[in-house]
Amino acid sequence: MRKPDNIMTFADFSRRRLLQAAGMGAATLALPGALRGALAQSPIKTAAIYTVPVEQQWVSRIHKAANTAKDRGDIEYAFSESVSNNDYERVMREYCEAGHQLIIGEAFAVEDAARAVAADYPDRAFLIGSSFKPDADKNPNFAVFDNYIQDASYLTGIIAGAMTKSKKIGMVGGYPIPEVNRLMNAFMAGVRETAADAAFQVAFIGSWFDPPKAKETAFAQIDAGADIMYAERFGVSDAAKERGILAIGNVIDTQADYPDTVVASALWHFEPTLDAAIAAVKAGSFKADDYGAYSFMKAGGCSLAPLGTFEGKLPEAAMKMVMEKEAAIRDGSFSVTIDDNEPKSG
Repeated sequence: MRKPDNIMTFADFSRRRLLQAAGMGAATLALPGALRGALAQSPIKTAAIYTVPVEQQWVSRIHKAANTAKDRGDIEYAFSESVSNNDYERVMREYCEAGHQLIIGEAFAVEDAARAVAADYPDRAFLIGSSFKPDADKNPNFAVFDNYIQDASYLTGIIAGAMTKSKKIGMVGGYPIPEVNRLMNAFMAGVRETAADAAFQVAFIGSWFDPPKAKETAFAQIDAGADIMYAERFGVSDAAKERGILAIGNVIDTQADYPDTVVASALWHFEPTLDAAIAAVKAGSFKADDYGAYSFMKAGGCSLAPLGTFEGKLPEAAMKMVMEKEAAIRDGSFSVTIDDNEPKSG
């Protein structure tokens, strides 16, 4: 596998904001009938391009789902990790030229380049993580997804609010972009259900993968009185463990590594998103869709991780609320607000 250095600057992040969101389209990927039949019968040649190591939380969930699909024979799977923003377009084109039919990736800092590649390969299907909407007119073969796991994040907030004693909660994120903001805001809303007077310290480290910087930022918040940390990035739970306080996990379940620290986690399950795309490619109906809803709890795209070592140790009233809210989310009688605005300390 290729492992070039990953370099993501804030300027890179800002440039992607210049791409205007377009309305969702309905044009389908035009494939010859013979090709559609072949795809329906054989594994789909699939490639993924990641700007961070596959160990990183968000990407690890995509990687896990892809390996699951590979193991059951639905896809052939190749990937490149730690691809720099400047190299991303070239790697995408190489996979397309090599005959890969489904391209997966996260284009948050390389939107223009990713969409340009998709336009040049209209017979390929692109399933790309993005803050923006699909544009069927320009890219009928470019579908988007994101980790809309606000439902599970809200439930972890209820638990955090019930566990804090200082009523001060620290939060360390990567960048203040929608896919981070919505999870933090949902967590904060959950906290207020059980600790209406809680105060939040919110910080962003300007990186997707810098555990030492995240840890240092968390230490500063703990020194300022936080007794529970929201670990949106790797490194935060390490700080919490060293200082003997609790942490809330995000996207993956790390309690096995922090059995006395991580009290709850919001899990992202990418399988529903990828399985829907695979089915569409096999059916010859892949199109410029928004796959975001496949991350919702009622679609099986997210869940509250098992409490593990904290089972039976959490306040009964809080756990009753968690169960009631989860049931309401799943049956559609309650919806967690999707708030993409940057969360603020206070």
